[in-house]
Amino acid sequence: MDAGQDVPRCSRCRDPAVLFQRQSGRHLCSMHAITDICDRVAATIREERMIVAGDRVAVALSGGKDSTALLMILSRLMPAWEGVSLVAITIDEGIAGYRDETVRSADSLVHSLGVEHHNISFADLFGNTLDELLKGREKEACTVCGILRKKALVTGAERAGATKLATGHNLDDEAQSVLMNVLRGDFSRLVRNSGADSSGRFIPRIKPLMGISEKEIATYLLLNNAWTDLPECPYSGNALRRGVRSMLSTLEYRHPGTMLHLMESKKKIERDYAGADTRDPIRHCRVCGDPCSGELCQLCLLKKTFRR
Repeated sequence: MDAGQDVPRCSRCRDPAVLFQRQSGRHLCSMHAITDICDRVAATIREERMIVAGDRVAVALSGGKDSTALLMILSRLMPAWEGVSLVAITIDEGIAGYRDETVRSADSLVHSLGVEHHNISFADLFGNTLDELLKGREKEACTVCGILRKKALVTGAERAGATKLATGHNLDDEAQSVLMNVLRGDFSRLVRNSGADSSGRFIPRIKPLMGISEKEIATYLLLNNAWTDLPECPYSGNALRRGVRSMLSTLEYRHPGTMLHLMESKKKIERDYAGADTRDPIRHCRVCGDPCSGELCQLCLLKKTFRR
């Protein structure tokens, strides 16, 4: 038997396959893998009405694999959307031995794609780097960083005149969030749709990669010669999400489709409770005026703890 016959073949064209989709059982060659991923992202955007004619989409570009793939795919799809423009927003938290490399990666990408680029640093926006803010509070790293990054991204998107803020959250990320909200009993977050119309109160967040797995994103970057080995955030080991990620990865391996089923369940719950009053009314922070659910926004509450 010819050894070449043992090589898996693309389910669509019979060329050598580079990707196996365990849930669908399909093998895909390099060309059809790239096309399939882009088509599914386009379908997600269309079905969820994430991007409409005239939108200016700010892409949260960290320089890591997910945001790199997101900007590349949106740049590829953009010509099909009437009057849509892209701008990249990179946040420099100020993490020694980590952020410099990812910022350089982001700069290189936007240069190659010809995308407008805005850089915002924690030091300029908040007066200190993340490393400085976390001295003695390292265990709170992900919580503190998450609050500050959210504010920095919104500030960057506002400065760029964006109508939507796109983040690189993938299928794995979203499924993990669903499971974490279930485990916490956080119903309001479970039914929340961050991309819903905000009636102008804040810039809606969209997640075009929410149906694409980490494995597929890695494959997309490798096939486009865009894979770069970058350091891992030194604070990531403190994240609760890491444990959930490990558990869900095991379930997905043993039961392919687990993550998609979680996302389908979330969408069903969103539909069932569409229009229901499931969250606190939107107020405005009495200190900074930003939209929030209480008297103070998360950022102003965080600032109070740093002053203690």
